[in-house]
Amino acid sequence: MRKALKIFFTIIFLVFFISNLFSQVKITETNITIPTYQVGAPETTPLFYTPEGYQGAQLRIYPYPYIGKLTNNKLDKIYKAVILENEYIKICVLPELGGRLYYAQDKTNGYDFIYRNTVIKPALIGMTGAWISGGVEWNVPHHHRASTFMPVEYKTEEHADGSKTVWVGEYEKRSQTRWVVGISLYPGKSYVEASMRYINVTPVVNSFLFWANAAVHANENYQVVFPPDVEKAVFHSKVDFTDFPVSHQKYVGIDFTKGVDVSWWKNTTSPTSFFAWNTEKDFMAGIDHGKKAGTAIVGNHHEFLPGRNLELGE
Repeated sequence: MRKALKIFFTIIFLVFFISNLFSQVKITETNITIPTYQVGAPETTPLFYTPEGYQGAQLRIYPYPYIGKLTNNKLDKIYKAVILENEYIKICVLPELGGRLYYAQDKTNGYDFIYRNTVIKPALIGMTGAWISGGVEWNVPHHHRASTFMPVEYKTEEHADGSKTVWVGEYEKRSQTRWVVGISLYPGKSYVEASMRYINVTPVVNSFLFWANAAVHANENYQVVFPPDVEKAVFHSKVDFTDFPVSHQKYVGIDFTKGVDVSWWKNTTSPTSFFAWNTEKDFMAGIDHGKKAGTAIVGNHHEFLPGRNLELGE
């Protein structure tokens, strides 16, 4: 009897040990190679002000240089990568590309719930010119922040509860403030946690925006889900409104008057944006009905998630 109990408790211990082993969070620093289109040297002449708008804001980038020379020269480039993973998900952060969350994968089904770019190819969309799509872009104190294509500082942390964090951040030269974003994984949890801190080191009051610009893989089966209290969507700078999810209006030049469900990616054939109007809920999501998988973003709408946007690019 004692021998049987001893064997029983040994089995229980081994099961518990193996379970804990598989639920641990691993964090590693490594190098990955990504085909990358090169950009030319930045402008040497300071741009104190450029008399053109940038998504409703003034284009003031000094003391950052303008990076406006794109090339067709593609090279295999090595990037420093910070990998976090547990038994459910695996994520990759690239400090040299603005601290971007480069990919996030559901290990249970192989689904990339954050868009993974297989190539780095800048376009002239950013405030300082060069900008890349994909992953999650951290935008402080402005949407598509000035330094989005530039390296940031980073550090890793391990916590008593077994969770692990990579912090990315920088000193923002235009506003002379600091920001950091902590990206964390927990043992046994199938979500990524992002924590943001904005530090005003100046003697004056500073206003700021924070946008986590998350890209996802879209196709004809993809649908974006705003909270059920969202009945209207609005364009940048509130220049146009429409019903949501079924639009019956002309919206920034696009004719939806026959009634179009714009929550479906396939139904909007031109680049545009739909900002959720006046929601008091704490989430937004996207579902690939074909793959039966998707992405949900959850946050306190009073503090961290007051605005949500569906942006459709080419």
